[in-house]
Amino acid sequence: MNEVLKGAKAPKDPTKKRPGFCIMKNKSICGSPQKDGSGIQFIYENDGRMLDAAKLVGNITDESIINMLKKTDSFKKLVHSIGVSVETDDREEVLFAFQMYGKKDVYGSGTTLKMQVPGDGMEYILELDSVDWSDDDNEPGQIRFELKKGGDLGKATVRFYVRDGFSVPKEEEENPVDFSSISYKEMISNSLMHMGNTARINRVYQRAKEGKDVTLAFIGGSITQGAGAIPINKECYARKIFEGFCDSLNVSYDSNVHYVKAGVGGTPSELGMLRYERDVLKNGKVTPDLVVIEFAVNDEGDETHGECFDSLTRKIYNGPGNPAVILLYSVFSDDNNLQDRLSPVGLAYDIPMVSVKDAVVPEFYKKDGRVLSKNQYFYDRYHPNNTGHRIMADCVLNLIFEAVRNSDSLEKSINGITPPIGGEFENVILFDKKDHTDLAVVEQGSFTDTDTVLQSVEQDMNLTQTPMFPYNWYYKGKESGECEPFKLDVEATALLIIFKDSCENADGSASVFVDGAKVLTLDPKIVGWTHCNPTIIFRNSELKKRHIEVKVDDPTKNFTILGFGICK
Repeated sequence: MNEVLKGAKAPKDPTKKRPGFCIMKNKSICGSPQKDGSGIQFIYENDGRMLDAAKLVGNITDESIINMLKKTDSFKKLVHSIGVSVETDDREEVLFAFQMYGKKDVYGSGTTLKMQVPGDGMEYILELDSVDWSDDDNEPGQIRFELKKGGDLGKATVRFYVRDGFSVPKEEEENPVDFSSISYKEMISNSLMHMGNTARINRVYQRAKEGKDVTLAFIGGSITQGAGAIPINKECYARKIFEGFCDSLNVSYDSNVHYVKAGVGGTPSELGMLRYERDVLKNGKVTPDLVVIEFAVNDEGDETHGECFDSLTRKIYNGPGNPAVILLYSVFSDDNNLQDRLSPVGLAYDIPMVSVKDAVVPEFYKKDGRVLSKNQYFYDRYHPNNTGHRIMADCVLNLIFEAVRNSDSLEKSINGITPPIGGEFENVILFDKKDHTDLAVVEQGSFTDTDTVLQSVEQDMNLTQTPMFPYNWYYKGKESGECEPFKLDVEATALLIIFKDSCENADGSASVFVDGAKVLTLDPKIVGWTHCNPTIIFRNSELKKRHIEVKVDDPTKNFTILGFGICK
């Protein structure tokens, strides 16, 4: 008997889809825990990130279209609607937010596009003509996925559908990366840039094999922090190296093999050498046995052009535990890194070196039989995705296992070797409001408060973030009255200051004086985000006492001194 479905109506014909392109496709997301228990995945699109995503993910080659993504006004002329799909384990609804940065107030005066998206994997459309736009919109700034709770995982796709008159390439399907293939293994082997002296690596491995306690530590920038890995604490290259090391020994994680991750986004080896004792040695509580150093994409702005990297390498190699050191050279999506500048350090000291660039970049341009594409490696223009982090880990593990199989019997000392770039900062010490307070005499002046709005990072296995440099000197701007300068009397051959970068209108610049003469202007607005900025005040000087003053240029504006680096 046939049943008649009463009340059923034929659906409307579907609206014909416009041509469009993805800026993210099946991208892993993870809610960073917030104070209210929710989770947020931030994806920054400014500073060319969205433009690069359009090229990498959307296959956009037309520069006129790329240029229209730079500013909000032209973005609205190009994009008709935004398609968003999110798939979560519990299918809970996720808030999609796309924030335009403002001209007058970066975070406060621009439009934020919002849409509730069920976590069912279906695409939902946000049409831009229905949006009430702000007159102060400047540029596309950041995308946020707000999840129900911290640690929630998902995958997201964001697609821009273009207006009439624009055409974009059809989306291409890619074969998944075959991690077991011969081609993949050959790619990984190409990363072994310099084997170096392997005695220390073998020593660490044999100690771990015997059940003795060993610690693997990682210091670097945002890639070491885990940026692009989802979740950041479990899928980052550092943790993957640690787990691969343990797996090769058939030992459980964090039994006799211990783990330290000390990456800070957007910071160079100039900051790394100041925080090594605090973030890796934990102020004397940890003695590492192996340290991986990764600053090959963060040191472009290093004012010493490699001397800080050289100094950090020496500091670690000659430091507590005399650890094995591996120099790791990651890569940006423009195929660049600083291995040509920094590799003389590894060659001079015969330290093992790994180049991810040498492994993956040739694959990106193969026409036939390539292992992976750029889109399969990168999360954004700066950071690898989970696949990229795994590849980085496999490159380092390849070196470690090769070192164990072909180990040198004798360790080498580097003390008699002239630093190839320079080692002036090898013994630099961090000085702040809490640590090493006997190194200098401070008069706080009007810098009596403590700034709590700081750059924060996920350290070790934590998903929660730890504020960097919480023991700081903070001047809070005031409407009237004078600002008494911060004063420091110190005996040193070199001195660095760490100050907080910011894009907030309430923050302003400060001037630095040495023995009465102005030597620096510190402008927190140049970088444009909350960030730790190390800068040299003086160097290559005789050891003598000096008087330092820091004065705000506008007493109505805030300024934060995060700490100092002192060389004796």
